[in-house]
Amino acid sequence: MRDRATDTPCLPCLHPDAALEITRNDVLATQLIDIEFKPGTRDCKVAAGILHDPYTGSTIDDLGKIQIDHVYPLARAWNAGAWAWSIDQRTAFANDLEVNLLAVDGRTNQQKSDKGIDTWLPPNVTYQCRYATAYLTVAAKYDLDITSADAQTASSVCRQ
Repeated sequence: MRDRATDTPCLPCLHPDAALEITRNDVLATQLIDIEFKPGTRDCKVAAGILHDPYTGSTIDDLGKIQIDHVYPLARAWNAGAWAWSIDQRTAFANDLEVNLLAVDGRTNQQKSDKGIDTWLPPNVTYQCRYATAYLTVAAKYDLDITSADAQTASSVCRQ
């Protein structure tokens, strides 16, 4: 997250997981609406906002119920070749706000776990093709394997 006044990186209070906190706030700041920032953080820490959850189609206004999902799960990426990446490649993948990180309903994200599109799709049927497309986009961007079942699933949900 960047300080909007000085365009320099923000660092939240001395949090043991500062990098995770920064990434979470970046995602929330770009994917929520009606955002309020915690006073005194130079617009670096999201305090409130509303998520139109793509996975469920519901509206969530409690930040505690929102998780940041990796569209292409970290464990699956590791098994698909990320184990051989440099630390810079792993960091880029894990923090990819452009295509891989998504603010979603926490309970639904827990149900997804580290499943690919061959075994999990969002319950919001109208979002399934878009999700499958995002998953395949991440796989292509990072040269990660997809299974034949992934390809069949994407073809099926995007044909509807």
